[in-house]
Amino acid sequence: MTATIHSLSTLRQFFNAERILICFNGPISRTLIGEIGQALRSHIEASRTDGGTAMDVFSVYIEMSQNIRHYASERGYGDADSSATVVIATTPENRYAVSSGNLVELADGRVLLDRVKALAGLDKAALKVLYKQQLRQPREAQRSSGAGLGLIEIARRASQPLEVSLEEQHDGRGFLILRAII
Repeated sequence: MTATIHSLSTLRQFFNAERILICFNGPISRTLIGEIGQALRSHIEASRTDGGTAMDVFSVYIEMSQNIRHYASERGYGDADSSATVVIATTPENRYAVSSGNLVELADGRVLLDRVKALAGLDKAALKVLYKQQLRQPREAQRSSGAGLGLIEIARRASQPLEVSLEEQHDGRGFLILRAII
């Protein structure tokens, strides 16, 4: 028990040093997404942050979390494989960093990696045009493209280009990490 208590203290020190406000790691459900989202929104609105920024952080968190949940469901992943890691922190520049990570099929991860890198090269005006184009597509076309409106919306709300990485796992899948600065 002493090791666990010490580890928790070390974890707390790490969270404080990294300016982490909320961190979740485990299976993610619709109810849990909503509960964490409400706690996040309340915390941000109670802080020095304006309402627009609070809504952007909340929206990005919700979109990332729902994308993970939907992906895991579509793939038929069980609880262990559908686990998500979501971290919301402040940056030294007093912005918010919303990061998420989850297991993906390696081929899916590579497609998403390319998609995010392409979005990162677009300015706000180009992202708006792309968003409107995607919005006009039939729903089935959006679904088959993966990472459609939601990812574009995350990129639009971010104050700088999205960051993404894909770490190959021992089982042939990948751990996809997406980070947005608001």
